[in-house]
Amino acid sequence: MARTVNPPPQSSLELWPIGNCQVSALIDDRGGLVWGCVPRVDGDPVFCALLNGDKQESGVWRFELEGQVSASQDYIRNTAMLVTRLEAEDGSAVEITDFCPRYERLGRMYRSVAYIRIVRPVAGNPRLRVVLTPMRDYGAALAETTNGTNHIRYLAGSQTLRLTTDAPVGYVLDKRSFRVENDLHFFLGPDEPFSGNLYSEMRMMEQFTRRYWQNWSRGLATPLEWQGDVIRCAITLKLCQHEETGAIVAALTTSIPEAPGSERNWDYRYCWIRDSYYTIQALNRLGALDVMEKYLAYLRNIVDAAKGGQIQPLYSVMGEGELNETTAAYLAGYRGMGPVRKGNAAYKQIQHDCYGQIVLPNVQGYFDQRLLRLADETDFAALEQVGEMAFAMHDQPDAGLWEFRTRREVHTYSAVMCWAACDRLANVAEYLGKSERAKLWHDRADTIRARVEREAWKEEQGYYGASFESAYLDASLLQMVELRFIKPDDPRFLATFEALEKELRRAEYMLRYAAEDDFGAPETAFNFCTFWLIETLHLVGRDEEARALFNAMLAHRTRSGLFSEDLDWRNGELWGNFPQTYSLVGVINCAGVLSKSWNTIR
Repeated sequence: MARTVNPPPQSSLELWPIGNCQVSALIDDRGGLVWGCVPRVDGDPVFCALLNGDKQESGVWRFELEGQVSASQDYIRNTAMLVTRLEAEDGSAVEITDFCPRYERLGRMYRSVAYIRIVRPVAGNPRLRVVLTPMRDYGAALAETTNGTNHIRYLAGSQTLRLTTDAPVGYVLDKRSFRVENDLHFFLGPDEPFSGNLYSEMRMMEQFTRRYWQNWSRGLATPLEWQGDVIRCAITLKLCQHEETGAIVAALTTSIPEAPGSERNWDYRYCWIRDSYYTIQALNRLGALDVMEKYLAYLRNIVDAAKGGQIQPLYSVMGEGELNETTAAYLAGYRGMGPVRKGNAAYKQIQHDCYGQIVLPNVQGYFDQRLLRLADETDFAALEQVGEMAFAMHDQPDAGLWEFRTRREVHTYSAVMCWAACDRLANVAEYLGKSERAKLWHDRADTIRARVEREAWKEEQGYYGASFESAYLDASLLQMVELRFIKPDDPRFLATFEALEKELRRAEYMLRYAAEDDFGAPETAFNFCTFWLIETLHLVGRDEEARALFNAMLAHRTRSGLFSEDLDWRNGELWGNFPQTYSLVGVINCAGVLSKSWNTIR
């Protein structure tokens, strides 16, 4: 009689990120490591089960408890360290602690390309099977193995990883169940002998990593309300920074569809100048200056390489500009919904808002005395070159912030960002005592403002349009207030906000735009735009409604407390790459403006 085999559970975005700002991983709701790239976030996904369709035992690292009936998870408070508890029908249980090591050692930050998993028996006599099947070349084949007494080497293409463990190596290789009677330690890292006693070294790494994250978190200036939510989002944003260069990626994944079967599957493991601007802005409000300082160094290198010329919308975490877009033929995609893309053709696009998004974070370097490195006149000269491009391009067509692939217009958001670049350069020039340069940049800002008012305001419709040429609407118009282009009580802005709500709001959620794009009409709400809606409700005095919408949005988070990029407004399911920096920024910003003051408890 044939044995009935239950199909593997469907992939979902119930995922828990861990990482150390060098590598990262996503753990699913059964404790399986289903996504992880080496040697950095944009590398080969040796753990790719998340995008491997129904091949759930390929590209995964899972501990399977015999007779398992439940799994529960939570982070160690204020850390990027996850504890998963697996329980069996006979009452036996294990706890798995997952983290990537991060702490100061020998005067520098130790953040190895390594995943650490510690399994602890906590009840009964648990029996466990270890399924460890890293792959190579974007799912083309399983990694070949060699082994010794206490280690297994996985030849994952150009990257060889070594598992050092005190678990029985033969059982791991054979995927054979065995009784867990003592704590088991697994260190998957560089192909080199593990130095020191495995037990004591990994316990030290666990303790030091926990201390690092909790000390970092205690330095955050959080609002009174929603503190835990804000701290979790801040930690995750930090995980999205590649510390070696300072770059900040838009998400840790590639090719999670924006909507079912839409083929809106993009690789977000790169540094978008726009997304990073919003990330830095949010973390700066919390006082996380370490992330900002490293990112400003990344930006200075980008500006230097551009030599006064065009800035791309995105770069690799190493600052590379050429990100050719191809597909991974051997990966079926999230729930089988391919294609799986690597690289992103948006790097070829013209997006003029990026000039403002370079200038605005750099401006703080002149005024914030907390920074280790204050900006100087040499930096100002480089920023002025960016400003020159902003002024030259403010009225030229581009792909816009939503990265349309088949049409170009003069987008209002891009023009307003160019205005912001000139306006802030004038502020810096005044601070540096350069009165002539200040006047020049003020005049340029006034020129752009006049053009926006003349071209973007649609007299017949009675609102600002999304572009100079068209009267359609998009949610980025809400940012006109944030950028200080217009005040929230200005009749023109209020009229635009009314039109945006009527056109783009779907119950509690906000679309980017409703007009058809390169792939048809949008099918999901864009989470960041919903948070823009909430902020704007607050700005126009509708605080009670803003708080209600914010709490409603928080109810859609994953159990890890996070968001992806998109949300189906009909059933509340999350879609799009995960965790999405835009969306986490929205949580932080909304909590900041809506929270009660700390003075209310004193």
